[in-house]
This record gives sequence, C-alpha cells and structure tokens, in this order.
Amino acid sequence: MKSRLLLLPALLALAVAGPLRAETVDQVIAKARAYLGSERALNAVSTIHFRGVLETTALVPAPGDKTKQVEQLVKLPADIIFQKEYQQRITITDPKVIETTALDGYDAWQKRSNPANPAQWQVTLLDANQVKKLRANTWENLYFFSGIEKKGGSIQSGGEVTVDGVICIKLSFIHDPNNVFQRFFDKATGRLVKTVTENGTEIREEGEMIVNGVRFPKKVINKAANGRVTTIAFDRVELNQHVPADEFAVPALKPE
Repeated sequence: MKSRLLLLPALLALAVAGPLRAETVDQVIAKARAYLGSERALNAVSTIHFRGVLETTALVPAPGDKTKQVEQLVKLPADIIFQKEYQQRITITDPKVIETTALDGYDAWQKRSNPANPAQWQVTLLDANQVKKLRANTWENLYFFSGIEKKGGSIQSGGEVTVDGVICIKLSFIHDPNNVFQRFFDKATGRLVKTVTENGTEIREEGEMIVNGVRFPKKVINKAANGRVTTIAFDRVELNQHVPADEFAVPALKPE
C-alpha cells in the first residue's frame, strides 16, 4: 500500500504536466510568424503587390467538332495587390477580356473590359457576402495570422492533426460563420502546411522567396471541392509601394 501511495504524487504530476506541454494558440501563431519573418519585418508590411501567371482550365471548342467542348490549360497574367486597410485589387488578363475584382473598405466591384476596345466595359457591384469574403481574404494576406480578435474575429484550436505525415496544429481563423480559414501549421517549425476554406477549397504553397525579410511562396495551388485546380506562380513580390486610393475605388458607371 505504501508503494502505491508513493506513486500518487508522480501520477498527479504527470496529469498536470501533460496539458501544460500543449502549445497555446498564441504560441502556435508566434512560431508561425517567426517562420515567415521577424516581428519587425512582418509588422512593417502595409502593401503587397504580387505579379505572376494564373494557370487554370477553360472549356474550348473541340478540334474538328465545334459542337463539343473540351478542357484546355490556359495561362493568364495575374496582378494582385493587398493594401491596409482593407484594399484589394486582382486583375486577370485574358486575350478576350480583362477582369478586375477590387475591394475598397466596404465597397467591392468587378469590371470586365475588352482589351481590343477599352470603351467596351461593364461594372458589377458585389453584394455584402462577397464584400465580407474579400475583407477576410485581404486580412489573411496582410496580417500574418495575428490580431484577428481586434477585427471582431476569433481563433479556435483543433489540436494536433497529421497532414502528409507531418504533425500539425490546426487553427481555425473565424472572421464570421461563412468566412473561416482552417490552417494547419507544422508543430515543429510553424510552417503553414495547408489551408482549407469554409467551402472546401484546399490551398497549398510551394517554393519560397524572401522579400524585405519576409518569406512568401513562389506558387499557390487552389483545389476546389469539385476537384478543379487553379495555380498562381509568382514572378515578383513587391512590398510597401503605396497604391493610390483611386485604384481601388468603384469606377464611374459612365465613361468620362
């Protein structure tokens, strides 16, 4: 009996020490941020300008039979800007149409224009749900996982999860019930292994480039729930080159 009693303190100590070994949400985020760069470098970022090529598939007339369509890989120039506070502009240039989607605070719009005739264009104002998604996406790109609570969001821990044989910590960044980014961080290094959005899209990153002390991916791969894959390969990333406000503002609905 005495020997069993002597074991009790040790067992109790293990029971208490176990939970203490688990990393807190703040510790996981600190490690993830440290993987990307120093606090000084991350906090200094106010504008990110990506240039690259978007690769996706499009339906085109089948060779020899114009009544049928087949999928074809297309590569399109992509220009992406994120700027504090809550400004975003994405331009995809297709030979037949230039499509720009932009956010300016609580206003969001999409413009489609004919590259062969710039006078031919149309603007669509995006609805409230689309605005919320763009705001969440802008925050996720500019704030490097830190401070969502200040914006009215929250973070929920999902504990340890194994992804591709890597032990990860799952954190859900909840902007609102319809805008959630589930992120899986390598427990050992803080590297972001993958992201899953609320609609089932899986996002992976490949390669790296260091700009002003901040680590960025060379390629982002989006796999939608229906299996469609869209990839953006970046040629260049520029930081803190302020973009004038009118670049994000809703275009005049009538040509000047």
